[in-house]
Amino acid sequence: MKVNAYGAYAGDKPLEPMQITRRETGAHDVQIDIAYCGICHSDLHQVRAEWAGTQFPCVPGHEIVGRVSAVGPHVGHFNVGDLVGIGCIVDSCRQCEECDSGLENYCDGMVGTYNFPTPDAPGWTQGGYSQQIVVHERYVLRIRHPQAQLAAVAPLLCAGITTYSPLRHWQAGPGKKVGIVGIGGLGHMGVKLAHAMGAHVVAFTTSESKREAAKVLGADEVIVSRNADEMAAHAKSFDLIIDTVAAAHDLDAYLVLLKRDGTLTLVGAPATPHPSPEVFNLIFKRRALAGSMIGGIAETQEMLDFCATHNIVSDIELIRADQINSAYERLLQGDVKYRFVVDSVTLAA
Repeated sequence: MKVNAYGAYAGDKPLEPMQITRRETGAHDVQIDIAYCGICHSDLHQVRAEWAGTQFPCVPGHEIVGRVSAVGPHVGHFNVGDLVGIGCIVDSCRQCEECDSGLENYCDGMVGTYNFPTPDAPGWTQGGYSQQIVVHERYVLRIRHPQAQLAAVAPLLCAGITTYSPLRHWQAGPGKKVGIVGIGGLGHMGVKLAHAMGAHVVAFTTSESKREAAKVLGADEVIVSRNADEMAAHAKSFDLIIDTVAAAHDLDAYLVLLKRDGTLTLVGAPATPHPSPEVFNLIFKRRALAGSMIGGIAETQEMLDFCATHNIVSDIELIRADQINSAYERLLQGDVKYRFVVDSVTLAA
């Protein structure tokens, strides 16, 4: 079936209206009428071919919320009318150790929501800047927030789980000092989640103007990272620092802030590599430099339930589909508090 979408035909072309083909609803499939889709920084990298391997036409979007409009005859957990979400994963091999452990995000056969091989036309997945999507029920997530918050729930499907997963894995909570580097789409969610988990939260920003905003989000302290004295005052004090910045930068400035056995976890994905860190900043205190990528389906559902319980949503700016290109330019300038979300109603012809 044909549905309206917004995508690009080449990396140097703006996004524009187009029609894409969705498969018919199979036995285990859930068809979702998309209400809202968040804009992630990785959408911009991929659709502009700053990351290798972009297939065109490319329809981005992996922060999807909407209502079930049809289910296959063997679907057992969802009904027409349910509020649901789709994150970054729409399939996986379902047989490997990672899939068996609920870590589909690390499956070598993981299929992302857009730009991944699929037997469906045109041969690669097309994302959530569209009116509708059809996904196997295993990868559909239940939304328990009220309808009124639905647009602000959308970014939880990427920005939320990207920060929740490392916070859970490295056991953020009471008695732990946790740093969040960058107060953007990912970082503002990291601050909210770490605060709700009971950690002592320190936000890092390059901008003095974000100091009060970070405290409103839940930061106990805010460090302007360009201020050497502020940085030095926190040397060797952090259990965990989550770096959300999607641009190459100096990691040593944060490694030296970790305690013995502390961890700096990278979740931001820059288009060019970070400079290599000084090895002595790692070995002298048995510090760890790690990475984390979204989360599996079970953990993503856990995150959504946690956010519903604690009334956590993203801070968003709702836009029309024809504002996506200008939103991309504003995103590059950091001019959003803190996530753009596309109203899918505006995709109607």
